Amino acid sequence: MSIFLVDEYKDMEPYVPGEQPKDKPYIKLNANETSMPPSPKVFEAISKSEIWNMSYYSDPHCHEFRRAVAEIYHVKEEEVFVGNGADEVLSFVLMSFFRRGMKIYFPDITYGFYRTYAKTYGLDMEEIPVKDDFSIDINDYMELDGDIIFANPNNPTGLTIPTADIERLVKRNPNRMVIVDEAYADYSGETCLPLAVKYPNLVVVRTFSKSRNMAGAHIGFAVSSRDIIEDMNKIKFSFNPFNLNSVTMAAGIAAVKDVDYLHNCVTRIVKNRENFQKELESIGFHVIPSKANFVFCYHDAIDSGILCEKLKEEGILTRHFADEKLTKYLRITIGTEQEMDVVLIAIREILDEVRQKQSVKEKKAC
Repeated sequence: MSIFLVDEYKDMEPYVPGEQPKDKPYIKLNANETSMPPSPKVFEAISKSEIWNMSYYSDPHCHEFRRAVAEIYHVKEEEVFVGNGADEVLSFVLMSFFRRGMKIYFPDITYGFYRTYAKTYGLDMEEIPVKDDFSIDINDYMELDGDIIFANPNNPTGLTIPTADIERLVKRNPNRMVIVDEAYADYSGETCLPLAVKYPNLVVVRTFSKSRNMAGAHIGFAVSSRDIIEDMNKIKFSFNPFNLNSVTMAAGIAAVKDVDYLHNCVTRIVKNRENFQKELESIGFHVIPSKANFVFCYHDAIDSGILCEKLKEEGILTRHFADEKLTKYLRITIGTEQEMDVVLIAIREILDEVRQKQSVKEKKAC
């Protein structure tokens, strides 16, 4: 740590992304990305002319991109904010509407970046315990005095809060901001996007990194009231007016307009998720019913941390969390049908090895 780092950042805890090893080829199921390519229209959009135009600055207002998003989601351009990934969009929300010491609430089991951002921005955060089954009871938040953020579906559990419950919360106190992170909403079939332009205290954040298969492009957007978006753009123009480059926006426009491809990709992932969950349960796994592009599970016969390491040895990356409440579980992203078949074969072989060792141990004990 240098002597120049300001005091307010000395205690921050940087977010730790899923590992990205390059020592050999892996089936990468640890960061909730997808193994499918972006829409074919994205490849068409990144043309020679678009690359040639890189000599000029991109549109800082992102008009064409915002219009495309607005058209698909049946809102107005003035109700859309776009940024370099959902995390940056969330950062602009916090920069725009939160000052140091302000109260913010979120579940104690959720996306780790909320905790990171709360500490970075000096917020008075309070983590509300989830239920024993990891579900979130909206009644725990109804009378709270500060602003609230949810991931819906939640990460790493994949559980959802009914849209009607979120609407009740938003209506309860119009002076309290509610932020809903819908990174995985396409896989659940429920969204709060229509509510975001109905209630002036609701912000819905989305990403292209999951269902649109564009994690490498890092595109995110928010939908909210015109006043909220106008405020966020003022902050953006005071911080980084050109937060999206022209090539990224061209790809984003093509991707958001290809609704049929989005639907096909989501349908495939949901089908693979359901099949994978059934197969896991058939071999003794406990699986939380997910509405995202991953499953959260454990097996009584093997520690999830050990299973994670053994799968890595087989060229399969999954995510194990050190948190006391989560350490029992393993999060596995849903990939292609072929990838999930490989994962199941590896898991069965690992479990067979565990059973054989247990059997030998029992015989020696006799």
